[in-house]
Amino acid sequence: MKIEGCVALVTGGNRGIGEGFVAELLEAGAAKVYVAARQLSDAEEAAKADPRLVAMQLDVTKPEEVARAAATATDLTLLVNNAGAFNNVTLLSAEDDRAMRQEIETNYLGPVAMIRAFAPIIEKNGGGAVVNVLSAGGIVAVPNMGGYSPSKFAMRAASDCLRAELAPMNITVHALIVGSVDTRMASHVTWQEKSSPRAIGKAGLTAVTHNIDEHDTDPHAVSVRAFLARDPHTLKTSMAASLGRGRK
Repeated sequence: MKIEGCVALVTGGNRGIGEGFVAELLEAGAAKVYVAARQLSDAEEAAKADPRLVAMQLDVTKPEEVARAAATATDLTLLVNNAGAFNNVTLLSAEDDRAMRQEIETNYLGPVAMIRAFAPIIEKNGGGAVVNVLSAGGIVAVPNMGGYSPSKFAMRAASDCLRAELAPMNITVHALIVGSVDTRMASHVTWQEKSSPRAIGKAGLTAVTHNIDEHDTDPHAVSVRAFLARDPHTLKTSMAASLGRGRK
């Protein structure tokens, strides 16, 4: 798929990695980019940057807003599932299951709902691509990440399932394994060098244009993948030993 001339939608497009994707899409020549955010005012502020940007209110955990987005963006050819939730609590330390449910609904159920809603639209427009922004916490279980890490494991598996289902519709699926990035979500990370949001966006578009099914987007993600292949037991042990780091 070519990025130039495409029509894209980026969930959580007003900040962080989503903002990086929007900038890279514009630089690569996208014809239109829907900038989706939970608050319309945030989307509208982000959309002021370029006339090709269209603000959209969208909470991926709300079926009625997903349906409204699909009814609006009928010209879509590229869907970037970037919106995510990370509550920085462990599975047992949380007061109840609300944090875990929000992470699962935002990071797994929401993106699947978006793909279900937009797959017929993308197919009707001649085919295209779906990008799922995942995490190194989706290939290695991170105890500090509570429901976040399991939700990313789930969406990684869903990406494989959906890739098979969408192939006959001429829609490719690209799972991005993302490490530490300089975003608000990773503000608690002080021990790891962070990549820029635009670097992740650029890597994501590379995955689309070169048809890479699963792409490690940054040095941290690459190092986690290498460590996992070389010595999975030690990596998992180190993850368990670091349980108290950054924990709430």
